[in-house]
Amino acid sequence: MGRGVDERSRYFARLRRLRRGARRWSVLAGGFAGAAAVLTPYHGLGVGDAGWAAAAGASAVLAAWRWSDLRALAAQPAPPPPDPALAAQRSRQRIAAVLSRLPAGQAALDEVRRAQERLRLRGTAVAGIWARLDRAAAALAGMAGRLAGPAEGALAEAAAAERALRDLAERTASVERALRVAPPDTRADLDRGHRELLRQLTDGVEAYERLVAAAAAYLAEDGRPAAEHPSVARLTEATDLLRGVAAGLSELRTAYPSG
Repeated sequence: MGRGVDERSRYFARLRRLRRGARRWSVLAGGFAGAAAVLTPYHGLGVGDAGWAAAAGASAVLAAWRWSDLRALAAQPAPPPPDPALAAQRSRQRIAAVLSRLPAGQAALDEVRRAQERLRLRGTAVAGIWARLDRAAAALAGMAGRLAGPAEGALAEAAAAERALRDLAERTASVERALRVAPPDTRADLDRGHRELLRQLTDGVEAYERLVAAAAAYLAEDGRPAAEHPSVARLTEATDLLRGVAAGLSELRTAYPSG
């Protein structure tokens, strides 16, 4: 939780604790005082009676302290409530932290984040290119666990390139939004800048897609054995064996027909 939420909740929690403590010690003080008054004999205090009186006095003092602390705390202004937007953001962060610890939680969060980003860029020239980048990044992520050796360096380069392309897409979309409200005398320069950014983004995404295709080709070649796969060879042998058994049974029936 945020600092503002903590301070406010701690303030009211302490108020409740002090109020409960003051009431509890007041009840105990009254109970001990009543017991001492009833049990004290007329001819003087005994050892047991002194204990009841001491308990009543101590409870009364503690009750007075609790009531004093309660009045002092209640006189202080309560911490202000947190900003609603900030509280909502922190709530989302807490939910995301919980979901990320689930088996498929991180994948779900990534998909929600991508959907939000696509929604934010909807209606711009960047939206289609962003969707292509999303598809390519998802395909590369699916291969990441199987790419080893020389391909590991390419994965690091691809991650850096993806971040740079997403930043370029955000800047291109920002320029496009500004172009819609820009004064007529500045639109020509903005339009040229937007076209150049869009060209760079398109070229970058195409290069990223080629990298993903190359990674898929590497994965296909790396996983293909030089000879026939052992499982295929075993299946072929089993098939030939069954065919031989079937042929032998057929010859037996032909040679020894049933009576």
